This record gives sequence, structure tokens and C-alpha cells, in this order.
Amino acid sequence: MEIKITKNTNPAAKPADESALGFGSIFTDHMFQMEWHKGVGWHDAEIVPFGPISLSPASSVLHYGAEIFEGMKAYRRADGKIQMFRPQENFKRMNRSAIRMGLPTVDEAFALEALKQLIRLDADWVPHTSGTSLYIRPFMIGDDPKLGVHGSQHVRFFIILSPSGSYYPTGLAPVKIMIEDEDVRAVRGGTGEAKCGGNYGASVRAGDRAEERGFSQVLWLDGVERKYIEEVGAMNIMFKINGVICTPMLNGSILPGITRKSILELLRAQGTQVEERRISVDELAEAAKSGALEEAWGCGTAAVVSPVGMLAYQDKEYVIGGGKIGPTTQKLYDTLTGIQWGVLDDPFGWIVPLD
Repeated sequence: MEIKITKNTNPAAKPADESALGFGSIFTDHMFQMEWHKGVGWHDAEIVPFGPISLSPASSVLHYGAEIFEGMKAYRRADGKIQMFRPQENFKRMNRSAIRMGLPTVDEAFALEALKQLIRLDADWVPHTSGTSLYIRPFMIGDDPKLGVHGSQHVRFFIILSPSGSYYPTGLAPVKIMIEDEDVRAVRGGTGEAKCGGNYGASVRAGDRAEERGFSQVLWLDGVERKYIEEVGAMNIMFKINGVICTPMLNGSILPGITRKSILELLRAQGTQVEERRISVDELAEAAKSGALEEAWGCGTAAVVSPVGMLAYQDKEYVIGGGKIGPTTQKLYDTLTGIQWGVLDDPFGWIVPLD
């Protein structure tokens, strides 16, 4: 399918101070969009000036949550070249989310080519400062202009770009997280393994409660037995217990993170013992109490790695590793970000250059 390009004739001024970029509030001059109709397929692929989109007040995305999205990044190397980190994996995951939410899949190779063309057009927006990046948000919405719960007949796919500041402007500091034992994020058989807005909307109340108590994130338990660790905030979670790296196994209610997958592949390539299994909150609390819990960290696209210095559960607080970042956590962060920004070699073939 040919991609029509309409250039923005009134480009926005680019931020002069890249240290003040923040996240998700500034957008580039262009966006990609295409439409799908049942019986026709995808059509009208185009890159157009970034701007508002028109929706019917009866649009199915507004009433029934017919929506999925992804998040990835492009990085500017020291030599000025631009590269992405495993974008194919994001489009694969997006298609899995689409199937779960009753939306059409996209051709992954075409989606990647569309993304490349969009970034080439807005290449000047990719920030230069160390630690910054261009955040990439593909999303898909059901847009049937009528009420009634049913499979989507009309779907729209977009990609927008946002230059983003360093996630750790003051350094990689451990955070305090609260284990949530009232609300649940997802259950097996639900939409937990899909990247859809409803999962995040369901997390807001617990997140607000945690923030009011001085915590940065919520650590979720499973929705059936309320005893097994699942995710932390919008990230996957990992622990180092008695020298072994442990992480909750994917069970249908946990998002299969690209950063999670990359860390596991990296650790196994180094010969590190890794376990993907069920981890109960009681096991975790006991390990924290005895000192067997040496390190803990969240992992995801935005933060890459987020060290955890303290866990709170049922009015008890457990300090991890003296409240400082551990050596494994620091090494993982340095290695992954080194590959992403082109400082280190990529032996895994994860990097996709903007050729």
C-alpha cells in the first residue's frame, strides 16, 4: 500500500531546552493514519500534519473501550544517526492485543515501514541530549458511529511521536512501592496480557491511594487468589532472591513486556540463573525479612529499569538492599541503555537503524 504524505506547512517550534521536555506533552509535526473497513481491509495510509481527529459521539471507542496501543522509542546516537529498539516486537504484541480486543491486525512489516517514513520526516525532533529519546505511540481504535456491543466494522490506526526527556534527570534512584491487596488489575482470561486502555484505567484508584501514602508505584497481586505477584505499575517486576533472578511467569493476566523479554534474554546469554514462576507475596515478604531478597526492579519502555528500595505490605515495610540500587540492577540498566543509544555493541540484533 502506498503511503501518501502531506507535509505540515506550519511546523511548530522545537523545544530549545531538551532538559525540560518531560513526557508525552510535546508532539512532532506529523502523524501516520490509515483506516480499516470490514470486507475491505486497510486503506488510505497517509502521513499528515499532527492535529485533532474527528469522532462521532457514538464512536465505539468512547462507549466500549475498543482500543489498543503500544509504546516504543527511537534514539539519537552520538554520531547523529537514529535507531529503534526491537520495534518488530511491539507490532507483534500489538497484533496479539488486537486479536484479544476484536480488532483487525496490521501487516507488521508495513507498520514498521510507515513508522520509519514518519520518523524520517520528523527526524529533527529526535532530541540530542543524553538520556532523551523520541517516544513512539501507535494506537488503534474502533470507530463505528453507532451504539451496540459488537465487533468493529470501522477501525482507525495512528502513530504519533513525542520527544521525551530523561526518565532519571537526577539519577537512578530506588523507589518505594506498595503491594495492593484490595483492587486487582486483571485476571486470567481477561485483558491483562493485552495493551489496552481499560487495564490502565482500572489501575488509577490504587495508584492514587499509593501516591497519597508516599509510594511511587503499586505492586499488583493476582486477581483470583490474591497472593501471587504480577506487575508493578505499568511495568513488569523482577527480584534477585539468594542470587537467583525471579520474575512472575506469563499467565494471561500479565503484559508480556519487550524490556522484560530483553532482560531475560540478556541474563540467560550471560549464564545467569533465571526463573519464571509464581512468586507468592508471603515468599517475597519472608525473603525481604530475612535478607534473601537482595534486589528488586521494575522494567519497561519508559524507565528501562526502575530499582525498588522498599516494599510495603499490610502496614509493614521492608527495605531492600539497604535502600540502594543493586549491582545487577545497575548493570542491566547500563547494558540495555548502552545498546539502545548505540554506546555498546548489539550482539542480539535488537537494533533497527533508521536507514
